[in-house]
Amino acid sequence: MRSAASSPPPVAERSPLRGLSRRELPFVPVFAQSVAAIAPSGTAVVTPAFVIGAAGGGASVAAFLAAAVLAWGVALVIRPMAQRLAVSGGLYTYVAKGLGPAVAVPVGWSAIVGYASVSVAGLMAVGTYLDQIAVTAGLAGFGGTATIIALLLGAAVVAAVLMVRGIRLSASATLLVECVSVVTVLALMGYLLTRDSRGPFGSAGAHTAFEWHGGTGTLAMSAVVAVSAFVGFESATTLSAEAYRPFRSVPRTLAWTPLAAAVIYLIAVSAQAVALASAPLGTASSSTPVTDLLLQDNSRFLGAVLDLGVAASFFACTVASINALVRVLFTMGREGIAPAAAGRAHPRFHTPAPAIVAAVGAVTVGAVGYLLSGAEPQDGIRSFLTLSALGYLGSYLPACLATPALLRRIGESSRGMAILGPVTATLLGVLMVAAAVTAGNDSVTVVIAYAAVLVTAAVFTAALRVFTPDRLRGIGIYDEPQRADLLPTVTFR
Repeated sequence: MRSAASSPPPVAERSPLRGLSRRELPFVPVFAQSVAAIAPSGTAVVTPAFVIGAAGGGASVAAFLAAAVLAWGVALVIRPMAQRLAVSGGLYTYVAKGLGPAVAVPVGWSAIVGYASVSVAGLMAVGTYLDQIAVTAGLAGFGGTATIIALLLGAAVVAAVLMVRGIRLSASATLLVECVSVVTVLALMGYLLTRDSRGPFGSAGAHTAFEWHGGTGTLAMSAVVAVSAFVGFESATTLSAEAYRPFRSVPRTLAWTPLAAAVIYLIAVSAQAVALASAPLGTASSSTPVTDLLLQDNSRFLGAVLDLGVAASFFACTVASINALVRVLFTMGREGIAPAAAGRAHPRFHTPAPAIVAAVGAVTVGAVGYLLSGAEPQDGIRSFLTLSALGYLGSYLPACLATPALLRRIGESSRGMAILGPVTATLLGVLMVAAAVTAGNDSVTVVIAYAAVLVTAAVFTAALRVFTPDRLRGIGIYDEPQRADLLPTVTFR
């Protein structure tokens, strides 16, 4: 008589993600992760002016509205996976469960590019805007590349200490910093709207402030830039294994964060469109247009306050992005896809300390190396933010296709998700093609670099399939239910 085939136990003896804090993070730190990764206050100062200068105020408002709808659509599509799986790999693990490990590896690499690139840009922004405070204050002979490098090195050390000491500490610190920055930026946007005694539209009039200009290519690129302002909202998924109620707090964060960011961005776009419409020629093309607007009113103090708020916001963004990055690396380390050291956790603080040290070191070297090459910091910030946007979009697109596939596989198919997922993925694909086709000379290198990463990831995946197929099949670990999660007795109603 043949014995029954063995089946996996209904609960796990040990979590594959053991070492991290399990079921401890309340909702606020989880929400803080996504908010800080977006950096709404810093982005509200930097991004809208760039879009306004290229396409006009009216097109900018439309672009940010469309971007908000698309980002919210992505959030709604990946939300069902966040309601069913507690992971530390984020979209990388979701795609592994929905579309398979062979698709997940390039998605993981794309997510790493997104998190790492925005961290490099964030560090450079911290150094640049802190250095700009001295320039705004009129301190002659102060500043320059050496000062920027020294400031970003200090920020990198502080960020590493916060992250190693614990996710709750780093998330709470980033939320506090971001809240102060948001209040500061919104107050200054209100000042820009009301500074002219002739009314909120000044001498330019509403028709001038919200005009449209530029061709189809310009509008397409403006939409891509607007979407890039929302990326990072999904980073809370990398904390779901550590969240107290992951199937409640993470889905709520996914749904609320794009909406909250949209409110901030639309206020910022409107205020800057009005202010730039009556500003001297050349202000919109400046590397720091909003600061220049304040300086034109001899408001050096407000200019310094704005620079400090932007620097603080990008510091919080750097911490949140590296937090997400190292948890993807931690998952890959446990699966054998990344070096084993990446999958180790600190025995006291329960954080992926080796991955944190390596990630902070790599990001810092990237930022310092770019500045030492003699390039302008603002050009570096713009290029790395563009690269990060491509990395995020490259992970969002497969994730939108993974949700319907996963729901169908587990017998919980949804007609709404079967429609919304492919439609959202198609829109993301159109955006990525538009970004590649309309890229200017300064962005072509970024697009080529991202394409090279995807090709390398595909080759790496093929090598895994040929030489270590068992390792490839093991991709997709998550925090499985354990015996301690079960009730000791049956309860009756």
